[in-house]
Amino acid sequence: MSKKETTPSPRDLIVQAMRTKSAMKQDVFKATTDLFGQLKSTLKEVAVDLEHEVTKKDERLVVSFTDKGTLACELRVAGDTIIFHMHTNVFRLDQSHSLWKTSYLEEDEMRGYFGVVNIYNFLSDSFKFNRERDLGYLVARLFLNKENHFLVQGKRQMGFLYNDLQGNVMDADRLKEVLYSVVNYVLEFDLLAPPYDQVQQVTVSEMNELNANHQLTTGKRLGFRFHADGDDPS
Repeated sequence: MSKKETTPSPRDLIVQAMRTKSAMKQDVFKATTDLFGQLKSTLKEVAVDLEHEVTKKDERLVVSFTDKGTLACELRVAGDTIIFHMHTNVFRLDQSHSLWKTSYLEEDEMRGYFGVVNIYNFLSDSFKFNRERDLGYLVARLFLNKENHFLVQGKRQMGFLYNDLQGNVMDADRLKEVLYSVVNYVLEFDLLAPPYDQVQQVTVSEMNELNANHQLTTGKRLGFRFHADGDDPS
């Protein structure tokens, strides 16, 4: 007579979960931290490269890199400031995402957990003139899993250039390629004037603030909803 199988106790399930999922999340966090350190070094190289190329033709075109601490850094490219922020948590890819239907994730669902670097675009003048009500936009999200495979979510070309999770393995060359793609997208993401009827009235308070602190809200789309740019992020 075969020995009756026993149902795992709650304690056993906790231990198993910690040995597998919790340990995996620590691996992903370590990989993301290492990536963010490499990202900072690469951004410094990108800044030097672009500055050398553009300032010899036009000294007004500023390119600079600033390390903002463990979790953030920024790249200023002329009138745009691109802020990179590493999230401290690990996220599971949304269950509705088409990648869950691929063999890569079906073989190992732990590959569907990611560290995330958020990439935002602001106007450089927003910081220069301390315009605290100005708008910034999330232009891309860089996802990295336990095997150093990555994908990028974003608008337009940022949403389809790097969506092959199984084929995208992060290394120094791919990282630099991604960063140049981000800069290129930001420079093509223009500042648009809103419809006249939306800005034809201004209060005395707003005008006083404008005269004192340049405080009229400004952003690349001046308050337009981001989805107006095109397709939803992939």
